[in-house]
Amino acid sequence: MATRKRIAYYYDEEVGNYNYGYMHPMKPFRMRMAHSLVSAYGLDKHMDVIRPPRATAQEMKMFHSNDYVEFLQRVTPELAELEPEHASVYLSGEDCPAFDGVFEFSSISAGGSIAGAK
Repeated sequence: MATRKRIAYYYDEEVGNYNYGYMHPMKPFRMRMAHSLVSAYGLDKHMDVIRPPRATAQEMKMFHSNDYVEFLQRVTPELAELEPEHASVYLSGEDCPAFDGVFEFSSISAGGSIAGAK
């Protein structure tokens, strides 16, 4: 008889704390809502819920340029307005806005991708 594989579900409860902006279609709080539904229906009892480690800047630099990752580490919405020439190189306007915590959110997202790939 074959062994049933167990599902691994990666989730960081802080992912819903970030906001791309009112008009942006990416709504991280929806990930929190989806997780709440998973828990409410007891689906989490049938899988391994894993909080993946956040990607470090060094890990992110394996896939992105040093300049880009360093920009993400220091950018704020205010800095993006003060330095539009830098923001336009690394962020594509409304599609990839500078928001509070953009590096931390990226670290959570990339960390989940790296953990899932392993």
